[in-house]
Amino acid sequence: MKTLKYLYTFSIALLLIFGCTEDNDLSFVDKVVAPSDVSATFKVTQDNTGVVNITPNAVGASNYNITFGDDTTEPVNVIQGEGITHTYKEGSYVVIIEAVGITGLTTEVNQNLEVSFKAPENVAVSISNDIAVSKQVNVTANADFAVSYDVYFGEPGIDDPVSANIGEPISYTYQEPGTYTIRVVVMGAAIATTEYTEEFEVTEILQPIASAPAPPNREETDVISLYSTQYTNVPGTNFFPDWGQGGQGSSWAEFDLNGDMMLQYINLSYQGIALADGTSIDVSGMKYLHLDVWTADEGLKIETSLINNASGNVTEKPVWSDLTAGEWTSIDIPITDYTDQGLTVTEIFQMKFVGDPWAAGTVFIDNIYFYKPSTVAEVPEYNAPSPTQNEANVVSIFSDSYTNVGLSELNPNWGQTTTLTTVDLNGNNIWLYEALNYTGIVTDYGNPTDLSAMDYVHFDYFTPDAEKLGLKIVNTVVSQEGVVFIDKIVRGTWVSVTIPISKFNIDASQVTQLLFDTDGGSAKVYIDNLYFYSESSIQPEVIAPVPTIAQNDVISIYSDAYTGVTLNEVNPNWGQTTTLTDFSVDGDNIWLYQALNYSGIVTDYGNPTDLTGVKYLHFDYYTPDATNLGFKIVNTALDPVQEDIVFLSEILTGTWVSVTIPLSDYNLDFSNITQLVWDTSGGSATVYVDNIYFHN
Repeated sequence: MKTLKYLYTFSIALLLIFGCTEDNDLSFVDKVVAPSDVSATFKVTQDNTGVVNITPNAVGASNYNITFGDDTTEPVNVIQGEGITHTYKEGSYVVIIEAVGITGLTTEVNQNLEVSFKAPENVAVSISNDIAVSKQVNVTANADFAVSYDVYFGEPGIDDPVSANIGEPISYTYQEPGTYTIRVVVMGAAIATTEYTEEFEVTEILQPIASAPAPPNREETDVISLYSTQYTNVPGTNFFPDWGQGGQGSSWAEFDLNGDMMLQYINLSYQGIALADGTSIDVSGMKYLHLDVWTADEGLKIETSLINNASGNVTEKPVWSDLTAGEWTSIDIPITDYTDQGLTVTEIFQMKFVGDPWAAGTVFIDNIYFYKPSTVAEVPEYNAPSPTQNEANVVSIFSDSYTNVGLSELNPNWGQTTTLTTVDLNGNNIWLYEALNYTGIVTDYGNPTDLSAMDYVHFDYFTPDAEKLGLKIVNTVVSQEGVVFIDKIVRGTWVSVTIPISKFNIDASQVTQLLFDTDGGSAKVYIDNLYFYSESSIQPEVIAPVPTIAQNDVISIYSDAYTGVTLNEVNPNWGQTTTLTDFSVDGDNIWLYQALNYSGIVTDYGNPTDLTGVKYLHFDYYTPDATNLGFKIVNTALDPVQEDIVFLSEILTGTWVSVTIPLSDYNLDFSNITQLVWDTSGGSATVYVDNIYFHN
């Protein structure tokens, strides 16, 4: 029989080879994995003969090798979908099921089998309502001297039982809730069986047990939110104005699902939302109205009406949506569905929900907001900044700029949803992770990477939607791991990240795994220039990362890479101690601030710089001793003068650090910018600065 096993696998392999000779494409073989979910069903003949039918099953298996576990030493081969019959003596056995995939990959499991000619004894039956599926009942039976069991669920018109191996669960969904007689028949190899009967109340789930899908990360300017924890909501909104519907049996509440709040409208005739008195919102610039709705009621529909109050003329128009019982229904209504009915949407002050059937169903509603397609770039148009570290000081994982270490696995299957592809961007290779929750990078378990001499880890990321992103470093030799999450995610542009190795708090001498982690999120993330390096001089020995953004997308203040705006003054005398000199590293001009407490940069008072519509501020700094550093932007054209400052959350010393700050972090009018100011918040530090520019 062993010969049959290997001949069968060999013949499959030959079929694969000859079947693919036409185009010589065997790439699909790389995607084939070993069979999974391997099991076998035992069905014993109840006549004291010990005859057992074994039916194996698995995902991705073409055939099976069954080892019976008794005196029969050779395994028997069974084709997918078929079973095998074998006669046992009384006793306990371990049956081995080896599932064989089409490429010869195998997965093996063991299952216990007890053959006894005694009637099953010590029967223990568990019957429970499923906590997640409405009207579903789960049954598990255990007993001595038993092989399998049948369950008769007692629903009228359903006479056939559902069968399983002893100890394995059985699930059944009823048409209606109520009390049913559930009969369990436990069987072994004996003629006699043992039965258990219970009157069981089947229940219906009438409220959500899981939160609505989390809204995507959007820019605040792309959303007008009424009710959502993801966005800033319009203040003062009344979610239960009632409008006289309480008299028809309709009611309302705010439902708390483990701290997640949502609106609940009970026996919905109509209920609604009213903005604060005198308040309205203009949604003409939005493309969709979104809401998530949950109901337990079959066949329920919901009408969502927008009510406008343009110049005191109140008008409303409805849109109907079907709901799926027992799950969240995500609804996205185009604003044109309202405007095409003649509704003006510039002064929306109320929203109305109507149930069909009338006053007969209950709905839970969350995430009510208007939105337009994201103004954040979905894909990078230009490359990440070019690294400039000396390769002798670098251990590179993934970068076209360096020789990379060997990698054993990328995105190995550890149960994540993430997919990984390599993308060519302007001739440069980058990684694209989609649906990223977490993903692994395995170097070499047999030859760990020694990072003990490295000071920092660097990588560049670009994401349109991530909310969190962290990097984990793992030493599997001593079972140590450490993760560091980025303080704030910036979306829609390349962001350079530098993290001291010391923050991971692990033995870095034998690193075997790296992982990107979104802390339970799901995001699209591009990665480039993932490497470790050493750098700890009191002054920079290499130039800052070289910018790659096109000149026409940049308003440059100071950079050899771009033509900049005119500067009237640099470090003007405003009473500070700071001195400023020009410094050069390998021919690259940079500014050196010494004894920096604060220092100004004046563009042109007569010709202010217009940053309206520009999204990001960028600069690179290098410091041996600063503990605080902020960047202030000033509009002196206004009276009073407008200014705002953003301080960095963390200062790294002894390395170039690239900083990207969304201008949305500043609260001011960007149309007439005349001053930029460095500030150490009262400190006195040495700071080298390069590549100060604004960009989209």
